[in-house]
Amino acid sequence: METQHNPDRFMADLRHLLSQGRKRIGLLVGAGAPLAIKVNDQNEIVTNGRPIIPGVDQLTTTVLSKLSGQESIAANDIRTSLGSNANIETILSKIRLLEQAIGSIQVNGLDSDGYKALGASICSEIGNIVGAELPLGPNPYTHLINWVSGTLRSGAVEIFTTNYDLLFEEAFERAKAPYFDGFSGGNAPFFDPVTVAGDDLPPRWSRLWKIHGSLGWAVEKGAVVRGRGKSAANLVYPDHLKYDLTQKQPYSSLFERLKRFLLTPDTLLLTIGFSFRDAHICAVLDEALAMNANASVFAFQYMNLEKEEPARQLAYSRPNLAVYAADGAVISGVPGQWAPGELPKNWAEIRASFWGPRWDGDPNIFLLGDFAQFAKFCALTQATDFSTAQALPISPPVTEASPADVMP
Repeated sequence: METQHNPDRFMADLRHLLSQGRKRIGLLVGAGAPLAIKVNDQNEIVTNGRPIIPGVDQLTTTVLSKLSGQESIAANDIRTSLGSNANIETILSKIRLLEQAIGSIQVNGLDSDGYKALGASICSEIGNIVGAELPLGPNPYTHLINWVSGTLRSGAVEIFTTNYDLLFEEAFERAKAPYFDGFSGGNAPFFDPVTVAGDDLPPRWSRLWKIHGSLGWAVEKGAVVRGRGKSAANLVYPDHLKYDLTQKQPYSSLFERLKRFLLTPDTLLLTIGFSFRDAHICAVLDEALAMNANASVFAFQYMNLEKEEPARQLAYSRPNLAVYAADGAVISGVPGQWAPGELPKNWAEIRASFWGPRWDGDPNIFLLGDFAQFAKFCALTQATDFSTAQALPISPPVTEASPADVMP
C-alpha cells in the first residue's frame, strides 16, 4: 500500500513552531523566491506581469543580448560549446577559467585581459537586471520580515540566501527591523569574519547571510566592503569555482556559518526557492545533518515530488530532511502522496493557507513551495484572528518557471 502523508498534521506542528520564539530557526532562500513576485513596468504587483527578477534562462538570454563586438562573439561561442548545460553561471565560470589560464593566447578572439573585461561586462549587466527594487506596499518579502521581527525570540532568525539582489535588505529597512550581514562600519563597511562566527548581537537583530555574494560588494585596498551601490557587481556569482572561492573571504565565513547553524542543537532550517542543485551547499547540508540528528531541514519545493530529484535523493539518506512538494512529500526518508484527513473543527481557513488549487479549476495541491504562499503562511502564524488576517494580499502563483528551473 502506498504511503500517504497528511499535510494538516505537519502544518499544524509547523504553525506552532513558527508562532513561538523559542526554537532556533533559519531560512535558506534560493533564486526561485523572486519569481513569485510579478510586476508591471511601474513595478506594481499584478496578476499577469513579469517576475521582478527573471529565471536563469531569461537572465542568460538578456545578459548575452547586451554584449557587443568580440565580447558577444566569445560569450555566445562559450554558450554553444557548453550545450544544454549552458546558463549565465556556467558561462561566467568558463570565462573566469579562461582568464586565469590563457595569458596572451587568444581564444575566440580574446586573451586573458579580454576575458577579464568580458567577465566584468557580464557582472555589470547582471547587476542591472537583478538590481530591481521591492514593490511598494505589502509583498512576500515584507510578509516574511513581519514574521521575523514580530516575535520576541530567544535566538535570532538567520536568513541564508544565494540571491545577490537587495530585496531582503529593502524589506528589513522598510520595517525598521535591525539585521546584521557580516559588515561593520559606516564610511566603507568592512566584512568582519570574527563577528560572523560569534553571537554577540541580541536576538532581535536578524542575520542575513549572502552566501553567493551581493550587489554593492567591492574589493578595496585588499578588503571586501559593501555599500558601493547596485553597479558594484563583481562579487556576485562565486560560480562553479565555488570550491576555490569559498576558501576566501567572505565566502568561507558564510559557508562556515551555515554549517555551524546546522550543528547547533534543536535547530530548524526552512528552504524555499532552492533547487538543491548547488553541490557545495548540499554537501554542507548533508554533512551537518549527518553529524547532528537534532537539526531538521524542511524543504518547500514548487514542483511535483517526481521532478524534485536532487531534494528527494538527499532526503532519502538524511531522515532529518523533509521535502514538501506540490503532490507529495518525503518525511523521515519515506516518500508518499499528500492525503488530507477529515477537516478538523475551525481548521478550514488554516488549511486554505497551505492546501488548495494554484489556479481556479485546478486540483488541490500543497501550496507552500510558492514563495508568496510560504511568506504569507509564516506571517499568519502570528494572527490572533485567522479569518480576518486572511485579507493579507499575496502575489499570483509562479507559472512560468519553478525553483528547479533557476540557479540554486
